[in-house]
Amino acid sequence: MNRMSGKFLQHMTWEEYENEDKDALVILLPVGSTEQHGAHLPLGTDTIVAIELAEAASGRTGAVVAPPLWFGWSPHHMVLPGTVTIRPEILSEVIYDVMESLAEHGARNFVIVNGHRVVNIPWMQMAGAKARQNLGVRVAIFDPAYMSKEIVDSLGFGPIGHADETESSHLWYCRPDLYYADRVNDYVPTPRSLYSVDPRFPGDTLCYVPSTIEEMNPSVEAAKGTTGTPSRASREKGERYHEHLVQRLVAVIRSLRQE
Repeated sequence: MNRMSGKFLQHMTWEEYENEDKDALVILLPVGSTEQHGAHLPLGTDTIVAIELAEAASGRTGAVVAPPLWFGWSPHHMVLPGTVTIRPEILSEVIYDVMESLAEHGARNFVIVNGHRVVNIPWMQMAGAKARQNLGVRVAIFDPAYMSKEIVDSLGFGPIGHADETESSHLWYCRPDLYYADRVNDYVPTPRSLYSVDPRFPGDTLCYVPSTIEEMNPSVEAAKGTTGTPSRASREKGERYHEHLVQRLVAVIRSLRQE
């Protein structure tokens, strides 16, 4: 994949970071998960795509990408091995501590890049609100599901699931070396009225509570943890999806600088 190289905090010296123009400095914090993603996607899918989005936007804007958080709140995915889940209050505090540390040395603008969809959002909101109140910084949350509502229908993507055609297309484009097309399994459960987690749906309540292990078992038995139709994924669609999101993230970065 051709892209401009991003600027990673962990690759900088302290003097290089100190010399950043603090008025223009925007910190991108990728946050994802390490959890089962069916048989065809890696455990780190959520974090990988968050890093890819942040790196591409950094290459176009000079924003600094902080080291990613590889763990999220994933109790429902403990149904399959390899999953690591951390308590949401810990996630929120870690995100806050990262912002507090960087704010101590002049950072005033932060974008939390979420790769773990709706599950992570409340804890990001809590950390962001606390940082704004206590540190006087600007905090934006960038979530791909919300930021791609205008394009997913035209790409033919179905409802949000797990390891579905959206995630599969995106990961396939970003990291084809980690995409296993010969292991794809589809599973489309009966839709739940009122409680879809897809922000495209007008009747969506977004009152999300993670499934129990028992509720996850059908997707495990039918499709090894997949929910959706990843057989409809394509690398070309993943490229269009990724580019749309990068453009939106660049717009968020520029708006923070203008403020």
